[in-house]
Amino acid sequence: MVRIAYLCSEYPAVSHTFVLREVEALERCGVEIDTFSIRRTDSAQLLAHADRIAAQRTFAIVPPRWSRLLGAHLRLVARARWRYFAALASALRHARPGLRGRLWQSFYFVEAGVLWNECRRRGIRHIHVHFANAAADIAMLAASIGSGLEPERPWSWSFTMHGPTELFDLRHFRLTEKLEAARFVICISDFARSQLMALSDPLTWEKLHVIHVGLPIEQFTRTQDGERQPADAAILCVGRLVPEKGQAVLLEALALLAERGLAVRVVFAGAGRSRCALEQLTERLGVASRVSFLGAVGQDELHALYESTSIFCLPSFAEGVPVVLMEAMAMKLPAVSTRIAGIPELIENGSTGLLVAPGRADELADALERLLVDPSLAGELGSNARKKVLRDFNEASSTAQLHALFAEHLGPAAAAKPSAAPG
Repeated sequence: MVRIAYLCSEYPAVSHTFVLREVEALERCGVEIDTFSIRRTDSAQLLAHADRIAAQRTFAIVPPRWSRLLGAHLRLVARARWRYFAALASALRHARPGLRGRLWQSFYFVEAGVLWNECRRRGIRHIHVHFANAAADIAMLAASIGSGLEPERPWSWSFTMHGPTELFDLRHFRLTEKLEAARFVICISDFARSQLMALSDPLTWEKLHVIHVGLPIEQFTRTQDGERQPADAAILCVGRLVPEKGQAVLLEALALLAERGLAVRVVFAGAGRSRCALEQLTERLGVASRVSFLGAVGQDELHALYESTSIFCLPSFAEGVPVVLMEAMAMKLPAVSTRIAGIPELIENGSTGLLVAPGRADELADALERLLVDPSLAGELGSNARKKVLRDFNEASSTAQLHALFAEHLGPAAAAKPSAAPG
């Protein structure tokens, strides 16, 4: 039996539903998973029933219960005072430059002590993290604390590499150090793996395993098939309203389509800091009447959105492999996205969708026009897109690979082998 902790900066989260699905799928395979979140999710963000259930069973480190926090650190000091302060000193040595960096690293150490204590209490010695962000820093510290106190039964941790955020500031996210310290790393694409390969010694490459995020294909199946008429055309864009998602480029493309006499509207599903700027841009471009902003949408509502629109568009400047793109493709929506990062591993241009250069409103408008005026092409791409997701990005296959990897490294056979403590 494999028992592990899953840690996220925030769990459950609207934009990271795939983590919840992954946990549920692994549990159905017999893996015992306890979920942890650095921050407690605001109840207003629990948009689906599954989110609310997941929140109830998740241990949130922040806001702290002070008696629990102090108890964890007093227990650490009592068990091995010199190791406790040595671990704190080591954590501070790896802090980012400046007072702010040391302060945040101190917070991470305090939170890692709480995580260590709760995992110890539950008999867990491996922590898995999605994204190489602050959660990875805390997991790495907690595993180091545990291994320092119990060298005969070392703790370990692992993470799933998504990108692109972690690749923007290598010093900030300390990817090389995290790769060296982790037991293994799961990469969601060949692109993500290649980026870690570029940062690491070839001797560590055997730690890198490409396993796609899997989609529960049965949950994303059209109830109504058939071509939609151009007069009813709606383009759907799902994602956080932030600059890197490129929604402004889609609005510029919409204005170009309007100039060409194509009646089409755009629906944005998602919340974020760019909403006000995007609404102002619709006014400047004269397309405000053709654009709808729905705000954050839960999984319970997404299916109906995919059913009611004609084309899916994700004009991002930076991505990993977007799960919303997989969902739309599974729903046979013809998709248009950008030729960046891991997206070409999902969309094969001209076969399972259309790819354009990032930031090019003219190319985006041309691709959208092709689909609007040629329903047969849209239907062919949509059908091929579902087959692609079913073949390469389905939940059953991804879960089997994850289960095998966890069992290899953490199952009874692995536990019987001598293992070095993580760095």
